[in-house]
Amino acid sequence: MEIALVLSLLLIAVILFATEKLSVEIVTLIMLVILAAARIVTPEEAFAGFSSDFIIIIASIFILSAALEETGILDFVVVKLVRLATRSTNLMLFVVMMVTGIVSAFMNNTTVTAMFVTPLSGLSKKINMSPSKLLMPLAYAAILGGTCTLIGTSTNVAVSGYIAKSGMEPVGLFEISAIGFVIFLIGVAYMMTIGQRMLPDHSDQQLTEEYKLQKYLTEILVMPDSPLVGQLIYASDLATLNFRIINVIRGKDNFLPDFRTRIQENDILLVEGEIDDLIRVKETKGIEIMADVLLEQDLVTDNVRLAEVMVTRQSDLIRKTVKESEFLRRYGLVVLAASRYGETLRSKIGSIRLKLGDVLLVQGATERLEQLRGSRNLALLDSFAPVLFKKRKGILAMSCFALAILAGTLNILPLSIAFLSAAIISILLNCISTSKAYNAIDWRLLILIGGMSAFGTAMENSGAADFLAVGIVDLLGSWGKLAVLSGFVLLTVILTQPMSNAAAALVIVPVAIRTALEMDADPRSFAIAIMLSASVSLVTPFEPACILVYTPGKYKFFDFIKIGTPLTLLLLTAIILLVPVFWPM
Repeated sequence: MEIALVLSLLLIAVILFATEKLSVEIVTLIMLVILAAARIVTPEEAFAGFSSDFIIIIASIFILSAALEETGILDFVVVKLVRLATRSTNLMLFVVMMVTGIVSAFMNNTTVTAMFVTPLSGLSKKINMSPSKLLMPLAYAAILGGTCTLIGTSTNVAVSGYIAKSGMEPVGLFEISAIGFVIFLIGVAYMMTIGQRMLPDHSDQQLTEEYKLQKYLTEILVMPDSPLVGQLIYASDLATLNFRIINVIRGKDNFLPDFRTRIQENDILLVEGEIDDLIRVKETKGIEIMADVLLEQDLVTDNVRLAEVMVTRQSDLIRKTVKESEFLRRYGLVVLAASRYGETLRSKIGSIRLKLGDVLLVQGATERLEQLRGSRNLALLDSFAPVLFKKRKGILAMSCFALAILAGTLNILPLSIAFLSAAIISILLNCISTSKAYNAIDWRLLILIGGMSAFGTAMENSGAADFLAVGIVDLLGSWGKLAVLSGFVLLTVILTQPMSNAAAALVIVPVAIRTALEMDADPRSFAIAIMLSASVSLVTPFEPACILVYTPGKYKFFDFIKIGTPLTLLLLTAIILLVPVFWPM
């Protein structure tokens, strides 16, 4: 009965993670409540993951990463890259991947990608290079660089914590560096040769053309006898017909309307709406349609322009609609369209719930757009203006990070204490403020990892891990240990598609450890193989780092399948062949 309940919960969790009907942290907490209520785990076991040292390590690294970003030291690196850009495109690609991989070996790969995607988008425009030639290699380098050290990904830290809980030594800080470096170099070599040839090369387009706005924009002249005269713009008859009034031309003035703007006679209104609504409004008394098709210059004046902004990893806009977030009131910008996974969304923009990596086409005053630089909610993609490099604080933040790594490596301090101390010192030295440190932590990820760690305990307590282990041994055991290891590696990659990498690894590891014990194999080699394979699934763009580059790079879903599938197979082969060499079975 308990086995059936645990496996049923796992299936339900996979479905909910994939459909995103509920946020992952809510799904995780619901599972914990059910498992504790069913007495499969005790309350202490249910919440043990949240008080574990690996949660402290992950949170501390988020703070240290944010401190480095705050001081401008990473933007300083990007400025140096600009100088290399004019020499060779291949050299540029190589340097981007190497620098990203090195940084990602010590920082969360999603954070690293988020740091570099905006400057590289601006850089590509500066050197007349398609962003698609740089951004996918950037994401892949960030993901694969994370396999080089224990702290490179939260998955590594979480699996290490589970290994320690199972009675084995935790993974050392640089224990996986040799195999991780091989994995990373395979990725770089692939993207410099085969992958580079398959990368799309998108020509630059006007933003209105790219978002296909021409069919939806029109100018309306308000006649003196129009019932619209005197109406508030956002409560007008046009608004009730689902038209959005984007611009008002009144005499010689061309301005953005706000909530207090009233329509006056002879106003020319730039509106956006569906074609069917446009046909109906043409017959309305008191208005005259002046143009059905507009170009980008119609949306731009001396002080008003179009720009693309991306929803960032830590944005509080995620899961909110444009209307709920009061976007216009908050930022002074009008959202004209949105792009998600290569698909342009124009209809009922106000009701679309925003997701990580969504790119919004906005119109607004240049001053308001410039205010977005440094925002934690939105990243301006049109150009790159580096954060002021605070040299002294940058060196201090880097020193804190380096000393934490040194103290942990030499066993002077436990890793959790070393990184927590470094995070506290960086705050005390004003490298980052307390409020920004809190905001830097991805609390949803910590809840997910803490909760899924308890789910691993439930797999053991219920007997589900033993049940699955026996089944796997019966199915594949006759083929040998390497075949069983290969099966687990493949299963892990499959599970990372609907679930996060950390969640997938924490579900598979308990079963893999039990299976290894059943076969008289070393459970550590199985656990590390799963840990690494969870971080090299590049078949689809569901990895957060890939989501961040999807729209700015103007990729299509098939681009990731076409380029990522061969690379993933190469990397899995390397893991299956090399893990038994470094950790004999």
